[in-house]
Amino acid sequence: MNDMPPPQADAAPAPVPPASTGASPPPIAGGIKVTLGEVLNEISAYERDGKLDLAEDLAERVLRAAPNHAHVLHLSGIVAYRRGKVDLAIERMERSMELSPDVPVYPRNMCEIYRGAGQLDDALRVAHRAIELAPEDSRAHFNHALIRYERLELDAALAAADRAIELDANFPEAHFERAEILLLAGQLTPGWESYEWRFKLKQAEGMLPKTDKPQWDGGPLPEGRLLIVADQGFGDCIQFGRYIPWLAERAPKPVLACSGDLVPILKQINGIGRIVTRWEATGDFDAYIPLSGLPRLAGTTIDTIPATIPYLHPDPAKIAAWRQQLDALTPRHKKRIGLVWAGRPTHKNDRKRTVKLRQFAPLFARPDLAIVTVQKGDRIDEVGQYFGPAPLVNLGPTIQDFTDTLAIMQSLDRLVTIDTSVAHLAGASGVATSLILPYAPDWRWLHGRDDTPWYPSIKLYRQQRPYDWSGVVERLAAEI
Repeated sequence: MNDMPPPQADAAPAPVPPASTGASPPPIAGGIKVTLGEVLNEISAYERDGKLDLAEDLAERVLRAAPNHAHVLHLSGIVAYRRGKVDLAIERMERSMELSPDVPVYPRNMCEIYRGAGQLDDALRVAHRAIELAPEDSRAHFNHALIRYERLELDAALAAADRAIELDANFPEAHFERAEILLLAGQLTPGWESYEWRFKLKQAEGMLPKTDKPQWDGGPLPEGRLLIVADQGFGDCIQFGRYIPWLAERAPKPVLACSGDLVPILKQINGIGRIVTRWEATGDFDAYIPLSGLPRLAGTTIDTIPATIPYLHPDPAKIAAWRQQLDALTPRHKKRIGLVWAGRPTHKNDRKRTVKLRQFAPLFARPDLAIVTVQKGDRIDEVGQYFGPAPLVNLGPTIQDFTDTLAIMQSLDRLVTIDTSVAHLAGASGVATSLILPYAPDWRWLHGRDDTPWYPSIKLYRQQRPYDWSGVVERLAAEI
């Protein structure tokens, strides 16, 4: 019941090309000699299994023995990238392409490395090279689609995804990328259809119950016989929770399976029967439906998005308790601005969406504001380096769950946040919100608009250039 990572490039290299050096790899365990191909396959296996310490150690040993072997350089670069050593990865993988310029897998994988590093012009260049070398390689076209999405070249992105699917009709990642492109472009009807491929992604294993029962088709069911699965991240579940009353008209009192963190807020939504947090507690059911599948079943278009806001409501007692604290902690006659600057590091797009606290300096320069942080997690420690005329109150360490955040926001004049679950919580409860977005955002925020039909109280502030936050906070601060 967690959000799925994005489709990734195939990091597994092609068969080992001929060596460009006569050097032999070092002996492995017990002094046993093995072929270079066997060693590289072992590194690949470690990398695929997430055993990055072992992969890195072995890759470095082989690289010392064969420093000019293109495939050794390429594979060690992939491992370096997985270890967060982006500059080293680029250096080695560029060298591998220089040594073996006609190996298609090198530019194909390099495309994803450049994309992750934010070098989108370089990424597009090697994407074209990969396709030139292997025009029938569906994954090369898929990587091309990813780059075009990052550049917001949506027509080209869709054409690339469609070409990947034409070459491999059962390519889940390409279908899923096609969905994200269409949804971002506002073409919701075909987008929802392609979105159904998400559960065929490898990363989606375990998101749905193991059952032979069918997925619900929207038809009537007896009371308590439908299982809803809160299948993605917290924000997704809050966003799609609005469909539960629509569902309950057709299948009364459904059972909802979700993370325990979501129970206190989702239980507010009308129509739910039981809520469970373990598969074994679901009991018997006739059909199931992922929560993220409801927009498709409801036939949602841009014009028919359900936006009866608020559909989440804070506890009045908690509102009063938090308001009393804020009245004591913040100066009178200052606007209270809530702030969230970082998301979960494990989120698929966290590098694109998360910023440093200091990047909100234009807000901190406003002496008429009081900053109230509702940030959770390790990034709270950035508060220790805060400087600015605006007083700052750090509530993060005392927030226990979503119900606290929901109550705190009722005493704010506005929330300022990145794209994280708190933005959805604010939108679903009608809190005035300024949301900063990367250049190529998640599909739900659509393309080229500063409002969102999902949440009327949210205003969007988008990057003007990929991976460049300059000007975004300045525009926001000037309008508060």
